[in-house]
Amino acid sequence: MEELVESIAKALVNYPDSVRVESETKDDEVIIHLTTAPEDMGKVIGKSGKIAKAIRTLINAASDEPGKKVRVSIDG
Repeated sequence: MEELVESIAKALVNYPDSVRVESETKDDEVIIHLTTAPEDMGKVIGKSGKIAKAIRTLINAASDEPGKKVRVSIDG
């Protein structure tokens, strides 16, 4: 799932080399942290958060861990 988030983010931003994706597991939850350059935050979040919501929807649909909730955290 990290690779999917990374490839989507790199396609959206002006500085793809600054995209970092890390994940951590807590109990029944997987948290994926997406970090971009501050200038690219708006491109990843989108108007009214529509792109961020779409990324989260794709990740939940592609989740390969049954019974675990997947969250995507976007940091700048």
